[in-house]
Amino acid sequence: MNRLDEWKTQLNSEVTDWLLEPDESNPGIRYFALRDLIGRGAADSEVVDAQAHVMRCGPVPMMLDAQYPQGYWVKPGPGYSPKYRGTLWSVIFLAQLGADGQDERVQRGVEHVFAHAQAESGGFAATGRPSTTIHCLWGNVVRALLELGYGNDERLQRSIDALARSVIGEGYEWYRRGGVQGPGFVCSANYGLPCAWGAVRTLWALARCTTSDRSDVVQRAIDASCDFLLSYNPAHADYPYRDRVSSSWFRFGYPLGYVTDVLLNLEALTEAGRGADARLADVIQLVLDKQDSQGRWTMEYTYNGKMWADVERKGQPSKWITLRAFRALRGAAAAIQNA
Repeated sequence: MNRLDEWKTQLNSEVTDWLLEPDESNPGIRYFALRDLIGRGAADSEVVDAQAHVMRCGPVPMMLDAQYPQGYWVKPGPGYSPKYRGTLWSVIFLAQLGADGQDERVQRGVEHVFAHAQAESGGFAATGRPSTTIHCLWGNVVRALLELGYGNDERLQRSIDALARSVIGEGYEWYRRGGVQGPGFVCSANYGLPCAWGAVRTLWALARCTTSDRSDVVQRAIDASCDFLLSYNPAHADYPYRDRVSSSWFRFGYPLGYVTDVLLNLEALTEAGRGADARLADVIQLVLDKQDSQGRWTMEYTYNGKMWADVERKGQPSKWITLRAFRALRGAAAAIQNA
């Protein structure tokens, strides 16, 4: 029996109960646990009630209280600055914390993003211009808008198509004028090298598209993203770099800004259908080794003090990280079982 099989047989029901218990500080955990771990549908009364609770207490209403009536946070415009309170970050974090995309305030924020941060190229950019389009931000925004229910919006569909084409190098004409400098995740922020943080965020976004909604271009971009990420050992994260492998890869945090950890890499690859790939063995082991004796994971990286609301304390057992790890490991275990 391998370690992942052992983990499946040793799941502590008390930990699942811990994630499902009402939590005034972080009600989004119960919402996602019901949806993703228990498998309840969007119309299930407990899921509906859990998301309504997200909108009433915890970080989401605190973030919405800071929003201007026109839909932006801090100042009009694209909203990348200031980190991590501008409009782009607020919309990204609202989605990650379980906000309801049908809420009028959330919708005003999304409309502000479409109006001011979507570049002519279709991508989402720090300044709204193609020159500041970068995969980590672009993927984050696409993922957030999909989570908030905008999958059928033509503006988002255009962005998804452009994102996929930027990966495979077909029909994307903006490389010379953008942070995205070439197919295969070549990025100005990574000194002209392929950027794995951008690749993980791109895959995380595209894998959120339902299978029936994936065009041939999107599926090929998913495959190319997986191939790139699996061409290195995800547990070592020794993707192309100039100076050193970033230590941020090995610190698990939430919510997720542009920094990427190896757990998100595993999450994205599992969502994309690669959970049974033997090359994930080391990163699965790394994630399992971070589990404590009670079956919980620790918050190792936070944006507390930088966002509109703090989430969980660094260095303490984390429901958010435990939820992330459970989803990824369950997905990998199911894929291995069905292979």
